[in-house]
Amino acid sequence: MVESIPSPPPAPPRSAADLFSDPLDSHPLWFRPSAFLSRDFDSESYIAELRTFVPFDTLRSELQSHLSSLNHELVDLINRDYNDFVNLSTKLVDVDAAIVRMRAPLLELRDKIEGFRGSVEGSLVALRNGLKQRSEAASAREVLELLLDTFHVVSKVEKLIKELPSVPADWSNGDVNSAENGSPISNGPSLNNAAENGTNLRETQSMLLERIASEMNRLKFYIAHAQDLPFVGNMEKRIQNASRLLDASLAHCFVDGLEHQDANAIYNCLRAYAAIDNTTSAEEIFRTTVVAPMIQKIIPYGQSGMVAPGDALESDYQSIKQSIREDCKFLLNIASTENSGLHVFDFLANSILKEVLVAIQKAKPGAFSPGRPTEFLKNYKSSLEFLAHLEGYCPSRSAVAKFRGEAVYLEFMKQWNIGVYFSLRFQEIAGALDSALMTTSLVPLQNLSPDEGSLTLKQSVTLLDSLKACWRDDVLILSCSDKFLRLSLQLISRYSNWLSSGLASRKMGAMGPHPGCEWAITALPDDLIYVIHDVRLLAREVCGDYLGLVLRLLSSCSAEVHDSVKDSILQGGKSLNDIVPSIINAIVEALVEKSVEDLRQLKGITATYRMTNKPLPVRHSPYVAGVLRPLKTFLDGERANAYLTTDVRNELLLSAATEVTGRYNELASDLVNVARKTESSLQRIRQGAQRRAGASSDVSEQNVSDTDKICMQLFLDIQEYGRNLSVLGVEAADIPHIVPYGNVLLLLTGKM
Repeated sequence: MVESIPSPPPAPPRSAADLFSDPLDSHPLWFRPSAFLSRDFDSESYIAELRTFVPFDTLRSELQSHLSSLNHELVDLINRDYNDFVNLSTKLVDVDAAIVRMRAPLLELRDKIEGFRGSVEGSLVALRNGLKQRSEAASAREVLELLLDTFHVVSKVEKLIKELPSVPADWSNGDVNSAENGSPISNGPSLNNAAENGTNLRETQSMLLERIASEMNRLKFYIAHAQDLPFVGNMEKRIQNASRLLDASLAHCFVDGLEHQDANAIYNCLRAYAAIDNTTSAEEIFRTTVVAPMIQKIIPYGQSGMVAPGDALESDYQSIKQSIREDCKFLLNIASTENSGLHVFDFLANSILKEVLVAIQKAKPGAFSPGRPTEFLKNYKSSLEFLAHLEGYCPSRSAVAKFRGEAVYLEFMKQWNIGVYFSLRFQEIAGALDSALMTTSLVPLQNLSPDEGSLTLKQSVTLLDSLKACWRDDVLILSCSDKFLRLSLQLISRYSNWLSSGLASRKMGAMGPHPGCEWAITALPDDLIYVIHDVRLLAREVCGDYLGLVLRLLSSCSAEVHDSVKDSILQGGKSLNDIVPSIINAIVEALVEKSVEDLRQLKGITATYRMTNKPLPVRHSPYVAGVLRPLKTFLDGERANAYLTTDVRNELLLSAATEVTGRYNELASDLVNVARKTESSLQRIRQGAQRRAGASSDVSEQNVSDTDKICMQLFLDIQEYGRNLSVLGVEAADIPHIVPYGNVLLLLTGKM
C-alpha cells in the first residue's frame, strides 16, 4: 500500500499589518547585509562610514534587529533538518573497515612521492651548482680575456710608439711647451734627413698616430671595465707613460702639419685627437701655434707692455677676417669634412674667438665699456658682424647652434653690457626732452617760415628728434627694440602729459602740481596756435612716416609683433590728437574773456535810458563793434593764416562765436529782467502817488517806457552783432543762442 504523502500544514493566518506593511526582514536602503560577507569587511570603517549620515542609535537598533533575524533563521534551519542530523549516525555502517582498506595504498603512494621528490631535489641542487660553477668560470674567463686584451693593447701601443719615425727622449716627460708655443721643434738628424720628403714622413707619422690613438681608445675602454683589478693597477705606470708619449708625439705632428699646412697629416691628427677624446688639446695647440701670432700682429698685447692705440674694433675685425681666410681656413675646411667624425672640434669658438677675446680684454679693455655709448655701439655691431662671419664657416645649422652654445661664445657676449648701454641712452634721450619741457615758456624756433610741414616750437622739435633718435642706426640695438619702443611711447606720453597738465593749470588759473606748467599760464592765444600746429603735425608724423620706419626696422619680427607695435604707436598718435580740443578750448576761453570785457558795456544802456527823456534808439551801441574784434583780430593774424588749417579755423570760430553769444545772451537777459523789475517797482510807486492825490489810476501811460527803449536798443545791437558774425563767416542758425531778428524785440519785451 502506497503511503500517502501528507499535505503541508496550512499557513498561519496573516494579519492586515502583515499584508500592507513592510516585511519583517526589510532594511533601509543604507543598510546592506551583503557587506558582512565580504572578505575585506572592517567593522570600524563600516560604522565610521555610516555614522556620517545615520544616527548611532538608529544604526545600533538596525544591527540588533539584523542579529535577531539571523538567530531566528538559524533556529529555523536546525528545526527543518533536525531528523536528518539525528539519523546521520545510524546510516554510517562499517566506516572503520573502509578507512583501514584505504590507508595502505595511500601510505604507499606517499612514500613513492617523497622518494621522487628527494631525487628531484638532489638533481636540482647538482644542476644549480654546475650552473654556478659555469658562471664563475665564464666570469673568470672574461676577466682573464680582458686582462690579456689590456696587456696586449698596452704592448701594442708601446710597440707602435717605438715605430714612430722619431721620438725625442724628453717627450716621455710630456715636455711639449715648445710645440704649444709655436716654436720649431727639432727632432735631430732624423728630421733634417726627412726635409726632402717631409710630407711623406708627416703623413706616415700621422697615420701611425691615428692607429695608436684608436688603440688607446680601446685601452681606455678596457681600463674602465677593469680599473679595480690589481693587474691593471700594476700596469698603470706603463699606461700613463704611453699616454704621455702619444700626446707629445701627436702634438709635435699636429704642429708640424700646421706649419706646413699638410692637409693629410692634419686630418689624421684630428682623427687621432677625436679618437682619444682630447679635442681641447688640439684646439689649444691651434690657438697658440697659428691664431695667437696672427692676432698679436693685429692687436698687440703681452708682457712687452705694448697696447693697441684706441678702442675701435672695426678695422681690427676686418684684418682678423682677412687673416682667417689666409691662415685658418684650411684647417676649418678639414674640420668640416662630411662624415669625417671631426664635428667634435670647434676651432671657431675655442681657438679663434677665444684668442680674440683675450686680445681685446688685454689690449683694448675700453672697447667693452658702455660709458661711451657711440663707440660701444660701433664695437658691438662690429663684433656681431664678426661673429656672423665666423658662423659662415659652420657647415650646418647644428654647427651654428653648437658654436653659439660654447662657453667662450657666451663669455664673449657677456662682455657687452647692453642693459647699462640702454640706461645711458635712456638718460640721454629722455633727459633732452625733459630739459626742453622744463622751460617756463614756449620757445619758438628761430627764423620761422610759414610752412605747414615744419614744427614751430623747440619742445616739439625735441620730441620728434628724441623719437627718431630711438631708432637711429647709431643708437638702436635690435635685441633691445622692445625697450626702445617703450621709450618712444614714454616720450609721447611725457609730451602729452606736459600739454595736458599745462592746460589744466591754465584753466584753474594757478600753478599745477607738476613743474613745467608755467608756459600755459603766460601763453597767448597766438602762442597756442603753434601748439595746435605742432600737435597735429606730430600726430600725423607718428602715425605715418615714423610708424613706417619702426615697422621696416622690425621687419624680421612676426606678424603678431608687427600688429602689437602698430597698435601701440597708433595709440600714441591718438593721444596727441585727443589734446587738440583742449587747446582749442583754451584759445576760445582767452578770446571770450577779451570779448566779455566789451560786453560789460551793455550795462550802460540802462543808465542811458532810465529816467531820461531820450527818444527811441535808431542805431546800435558803439560797444557792439568791439565784441567780436578780438576774435577777428586773432583769425586775421599772421600766425592763424599760416598755421591754422581750415577745419581747425572753422571749429575755433564756431566755438568762440557760440561762447560769446551765450555770454551775450546771459548779460542781455539779466539786463532786461532788471529793467522789468525796476519799471514794475516805479509803476507801483506812481500808482500809489496818484491814488493819494485823488487822480484816476485808470489812465495808462501812452508814452514809450524806458524798458521798451532798452529792449529796442538791445534789438538794434543784436542785429548788428548778427551782421558782424556773418562777416566772420558764421551763420546765425548755427548758434543755438541766436533767434531770428524779427522775434528779438518781442522776446526781449516779454510778448512771446
